[in-house]
Amino acid sequence: MSETQPELPNRQTPFSEAFKSFIAGGWAPYPTELPTPLPASLAAAARRAKVSALFPGQRLVIPAGGLKIRSNDTDYRFRPHSAFAHLTGLGTDREPDAVLVLEPTDDGHDAALYFTPRAPRDSAEFYSDARYGEMWVGRRPSLEELAALCGIRCVPRSELDEHLAKNAAETLIRVLRDADPALAARLDELRAAAEESVEESVEGTEEEAKNVQDTEFAVALSELRLVKDDFEIEQMREACARTAEAFEAVVRDLPEAVRRGRGERWVEGIFGLHARHAGNAIGYDTIAASGEHACTLHWIRNDGDLREGDLLLLDAGIELDTLYTADITRTLPVSGHFSDDQRMVYEAVLEAQQAGIDAAKPGVKFADVHKAAITVLAHKLEEWGLLPVSAEESLSTDGGQHRRWMVHGTSHHLGIDVHDCAQARREKYRDGVLEEGMVITVEPGLYFKADDELVPENLRGIGVRIEDDIVITADGAENLSAALPRSSADVEAWMATLLPRD
Repeated sequence: MSETQPELPNRQTPFSEAFKSFIAGGWAPYPTELPTPLPASLAAAARRAKVSALFPGQRLVIPAGGLKIRSNDTDYRFRPHSAFAHLTGLGTDREPDAVLVLEPTDDGHDAALYFTPRAPRDSAEFYSDARYGEMWVGRRPSLEELAALCGIRCVPRSELDEHLAKNAAETLIRVLRDADPALAARLDELRAAAEESVEESVEGTEEEAKNVQDTEFAVALSELRLVKDDFEIEQMREACARTAEAFEAVVRDLPEAVRRGRGERWVEGIFGLHARHAGNAIGYDTIAASGEHACTLHWIRNDGDLREGDLLLLDAGIELDTLYTADITRTLPVSGHFSDDQRMVYEAVLEAQQAGIDAAKPGVKFADVHKAAITVLAHKLEEWGLLPVSAEESLSTDGGQHRRWMVHGTSHHLGIDVHDCAQARREKYRDGVLEEGMVITVEPGLYFKADDELVPENLRGIGVRIEDDIVITADGAENLSAALPRSSADVEAWMATLLPRD
């Protein structure tokens, strides 16, 4: 019986022996000069030292994660797990399936980065592997080149399993589970040999112990990002500056967005163009909400028209190549001028935002920023006759009626993720205290939906949010996104310089 050849996928054509021989030769040699270190990699070394101090004597595994399928055999653009990027300095497009391992030593940890280096040109991978092949994804780094970029010893990914199995019974292993579930499952097999030592350190079943130690690790890596270092703050400042430029471009093109129809999509596209040019991409799906759509908090369909006389709520941020992102919202009059009703709502939100910014300083509770902003809004709602109770009663724990018109929180941490440090413990985040170096948003809003019969008709369909990114300083806060105007008068004056004149 003849041997059956494996069936190729529909889109793949067999390679002849003549092709294999021909493709391997005639190439210029690779450059021998090593690249300079990535700026982000220098700060990452200090962060690894902090992680090492938290988990002495333990093997720590931080995967970058792999490619994620968008459709069939088409993947999304790769973005490494945020914790991996934070600890290596490797940002955009580097490196799918890589794994950072911090191996315990007598005086801390030895860092090693396991990844798949480029293959030689006479290998099948060079021309036939759509995941790693140079003909498909471009020239990838060698072990030496990636080591020069990130300052970490690099090892072939093929050696990872053997290394992880080494002394598995004597070494407590922690892994960032959500980054690479397949690798986490493999480590579970290896850790089964350490049942007794795990049960001694954590009460409960083996499964509970494993989950606890990995959850503790994820929490620690998230909390490590609560206070930004100098490099991170500069990256946040840069992200805000580039985002402000993209907002200007959007305003310049508002007449075209109105003319073409589906103007929300046009706004999204203009901002996305600048995001891809100035950085890696958008930091999150852009909210380009015109008219009543602005009353939907996470409006990302962006399929509506822009109309003269409406407001455009633009919530968008540029993510730099280092993956640090801005998160800014401005509510703009499409025509360049607020109506009286729009201005009244806008100025109320601005007053609330300023109260939140003024409250943000070292030693103040994170929740106090929201409390300051929402107090202003509750009193505005009472003043306008919308609340069925007093502002004080609505603000009490048994009240909350004001939340009908602002259901979300005022702030979140910001950094390498738009909702940064999400795995941090409640006592460190929501119930935590602000410290110098923390970066948070301040973003109150009021949203009067078009079908809300408790709102006067002249206010229905008006949605306003104003959001800025602030860093806590030694004696207060710096508004990183202050380049974009905030008061209604300043917004109108700014737009007048950008919109074409009649």
